[in-house]
Amino acid sequence: MLVNVLWPIVPIAIALHFARPEWHLAIFITNYLAMVPAANLVGFAGQEFARKLPITIGVLIEVTLGSIVEIILFMVLLKTGGEKNVPVIRAAILGSILANLLLCLGFCFLVGGLKREDQVFHHAVSEVASGLMLVAGMGLVLPTVFANALGGRSDLAEDYVLGEALKISRAVAIILLIAFLTYTFFQSKSHDSLFAEIFEGDEARDHDRAKDLAKDKLTLTECIIALLIALTCVSLIAVFLVLEIEFMVNERHVKDAFVGLILIPLVEKFAEHLTAIDEAWDNQMNLALAHVLGASIQTALLNTPLVIIVGWGLNIGMDMHFEVFDSVALILAILVVGSFLRDGKSNYLEGALCILVYVIIAVCAYFYPNPAGHGGGGHGDDSHAAPAGDHHKRMMMGGF
Repeated sequence: MLVNVLWPIVPIAIALHFARPEWHLAIFITNYLAMVPAANLVGFAGQEFARKLPITIGVLIEVTLGSIVEIILFMVLLKTGGEKNVPVIRAAILGSILANLLLCLGFCFLVGGLKREDQVFHHAVSEVASGLMLVAGMGLVLPTVFANALGGRSDLAEDYVLGEALKISRAVAIILLIAFLTYTFFQSKSHDSLFAEIFEGDEARDHDRAKDLAKDKLTLTECIIALLIALTCVSLIAVFLVLEIEFMVNERHVKDAFVGLILIPLVEKFAEHLTAIDEAWDNQMNLALAHVLGASIQTALLNTPLVIIVGWGLNIGMDMHFEVFDSVALILAILVVGSFLRDGKSNYLEGALCILVYVIIAVCAYFYPNPAGHGGGGHGDDSHAAPAGDHHKRMMMGGF
């Protein structure tokens, strides 16, 4: 409810785009803030809609609706910028997973641990999600390993290596989609009774259950209307936000890696994060994990393959050739979270550590240089680059 105080920013953000198109920084900031209440309405309406379905299907639908914001952003980035936005999309893919695994899960562990010594969750939820994330991480990272392993070979042309990496990425995208469909069938059909029992047990443990049941609920028609309004706002805001990324990178010298890995994922997953943290506060850790890990799985197994395949259809070289820094951060994050989930318990210390790991990655992303010729040069800011004459002098003096 507190997020709703930001709703007045939504019309201001939309109006600024048309009335003052030259105010790039103001448009970026207002649209960034406007995405928060719009995404929150998607999450709220999705949660109300999910209540009208069997609980396992409802959780899946709720997580999927939360991912719609991300899918819209990816598609807008791909359509408006083409090849130019591919590095930002790649960073945003891994950044979304990192924000879920480290930041959101960390806050879930932290706020839940503040009220109780330990929180317990079912091994079926944590083990299935951890296994899927490891498989997804391998699928996402292997095309990067392939490209980097062959990139230094003198007998292979660079265009050949990148072309083969693109083919591998498209094949892996199809395989990951199959994995997502298998996971969906597993959770909603073959093992739905197990997950339904787990989630129903969580609902019974909800400390605010009586208060929640007493609240007025949206009707099915109201849910659909709210979703249509929210998705319309999200789509407009996403377009306006994406159009200002070039200004932020080139003129304000914000690094590509920071925009894609940190800024975009923070706002696109805001609704999902709020829902999961609220559930952890109410001692519903299985539901919180289902939202956090489920959103990460959907990004890896559904949203990423979709953007690869759409890029394929648009003849854009959207592949999984991520930066090595991003890939290593992803694998380490999966291992860190997996170690915390292994014992089926969580506490505030584990939550604080997850958040601190995310902050470390954010600091590194802030200083990670842009590709050569993008965002004011390889360092993202020409003012930090040495003049050509000075460079020549250092070469003449033996590199000092």
